Amino acid sequence: MTKQKSNTPRRPRPVDNAFKGEHLRGGVNEPTYGGALSFMRRRYASDAKGADLAIWGVPFDASTSNRPGTRFGPRAIRAASAILEGDPQYPFGFDPFAKLTAIDVGDCALDYGNHAEAPREIEKQAKEIIDTGAVLITLGGDHFVTYPLLKAHVAKHGPLALVQFDAHQDTWHPEEGRIDHGSFVARAAIEGLIDVKHSIQIGIRTHAPATHGIEIVDGNQIETLGVAGVAKKILKRVGKKKSYLSFDIDALDPAFAPGTGTPVAGGLSSREALMILRALKPVNFVGFDIMEVSPPYDQSEITAIAAAHIAMHFVCLVAERRGTK
Repeated sequence: MTKQKSNTPRRPRPVDNAFKGEHLRGGVNEPTYGGALSFMRRRYASDAKGADLAIWGVPFDASTSNRPGTRFGPRAIRAASAILEGDPQYPFGFDPFAKLTAIDVGDCALDYGNHAEAPREIEKQAKEIIDTGAVLITLGGDHFVTYPLLKAHVAKHGPLALVQFDAHQDTWHPEEGRIDHGSFVARAAIEGLIDVKHSIQIGIRTHAPATHGIEIVDGNQIETLGVAGVAKKILKRVGKKKSYLSFDIDALDPAFAPGTGTPVAGGLSSREALMILRALKPVNFVGFDIMEVSPPYDQSEITAIAAAHIAMHFVCLVAERRGTK
C-alpha cells in the first residue's frame, strides 16, 4: 500500500541557533550531533545587557598542581550540553529558557604567556558581565578561577556565603603573588570575600591545615547523613545569606568524573550531587561556577556530561526562584 504524501510542506530544522537563532528564549529543535555549539544552544553575544543569565568560559589551567587540561573544560561542557537541549529538564519538569533569557558570552580573553595578569583580567571581565545584571554562570578552568570570580561578585553583592562541592578544602596558606588552585578559599576567607560563618564545603576527602571556620561535610558523612541530611545542613548553614555556588567536579567519585586533575576516591555519585542541588531552591545564589573538568582524562565524555547536568540544575534553580517555571 502506497502512503499518501502530505500537502503540508515540511519546515526545515533550524541549524546553528548559536548564531542564527531568531529568539533568545525557548528550546531549539536542532540535531544534538551537529551545528555550532554554545552552552545549551544559546545565542552568542558580546554583551550580556538585558539577559537574565550569562554563560561564560574561563579556559585557564596554569595553577593546576597535578594533571593539566582544564583549559579545554568550557569547550567540552558546551558540547555535552547539546544533548540536554529541547526537552523539559529532569526532574524540574519545565524548560527554564521559556521565560529566562540566557546568552553565551564566549570565553574570557587571556594572554597565555602572562599568567600574572590572569587574576586581574578574570575579575575585570567578570565584573563587566555582572554589572549588566545578569547572573553569571562560569565554566572552568581550574579552581583558582573562583578567587577572582568571588572578588567580582563581592564588588556588587558584598561578602557572600560559599557553598562549595569539592574533594579538597583549598585552604592551603596563600603566598603573595602565587597562583595556585589549592588556596583560593583561604584567600577568600582572609580577605573577607566570604562569610565563613555561613559557608560550607561538601564532599571533602582530603586534609588541609585550616578550615577558617567553614563547616565541612566530608565524604563519609554524606553516606551517613544521606542526601536529605546534607541538604538540610546546607540550608541551615547558609540561611538567607546571598550565596555563591562553586562546584569542583572532583567532588564526584572518579567513577562518575574521571576527567579531572586531582581525582579522589570515595566521592559523591552524580545522582547524589544532583539530588542535593535540587533541594537548594531556598538558597539565594547570585553566581555559580563548575570547575576542574579536564577532557584529556575523560572517558566517553562522562565528566563533561555530569558538569553540563550540574550547570543546568543551577539554571533551573534560578528559574524556580524567579517563579518562571
